Amino acid sequence: MSKLIQLAIDQLTVRYGEAQALSDVTLAIQRGGVTSIIGANGAGKTTLIRAIAGMVPLAEGRIHYANHAIENRTSDYICELGIGQVPEGRQIFPTLSIEDNLRAGSLLHRARKRRKETIEKVYGMFPVLYERRRQGAGTLSGGEQQMLAIGRCLMGNPEFIMFDEPSLGLSPLMTEKMFSVIHELGRDITILLVEQNVVESLSVSGYAYVLENGSIVLHGKASDLLKDDRVRSAYLGI
Repeated sequence: MSKLIQLAIDQLTVRYGEAQALSDVTLAIQRGGVTSIIGANGAGKTTLIRAIAGMVPLAEGRIHYANHAIENRTSDYICELGIGQVPEGRQIFPTLSIEDNLRAGSLLHRARKRRKETIEKVYGMFPVLYERRRQGAGTLSGGEQQMLAIGRCLMGNPEFIMFDEPSLGLSPLMTEKMFSVIHELGRDITILLVEQNVVESLSVSGYAYVLENGSIVLHGKASDLLKDDRVRSAYLGI
């Protein structure tokens, strides 16, 4: 695998019983920047993230991350390699404090030595989390909970982050902020962004793939896809 490629997927197929969720998906994600996977509900976007994370078994195919074969490896092994995830719906611990949620993200062996440094970085990025660090996480607004989910992921010291529908349920203003954060993170960390907000997603990405019915049907520079008539007709209503 080329040193420029951080994650490579070859002919990945995932089935849920007799239903095929992903079919022969092949893609390559370069180190650094933001790569998007766009597609409608049910296209297989979340399944793709779960497959990379070791959360669903593969029927066929291979996944390589930084020259490590990770297909059918355990989730903890994959996390220790440096793959983090900001899941759909945030999945924070509502009864724990904000700070305890963040500390829970640093339990990985790779992250423990940098816990103090990283939590300071997270608080610098999201000052509201520092101001409310003793509060229960369940008292936060939706946007603040998304900040916490990102911060918790960063506490694991990842080199590759998968975002699953980060704008879901957020106000337009908070959505804009989230995409700005993702764009900034992409300067230092490789980002895989799964989103239904096609315009914002392509606007912060360098490259993108279109997933339909479990298969990649189109890919290219994000700026080109944003102007592509097929994308504009299918996802932008133009």
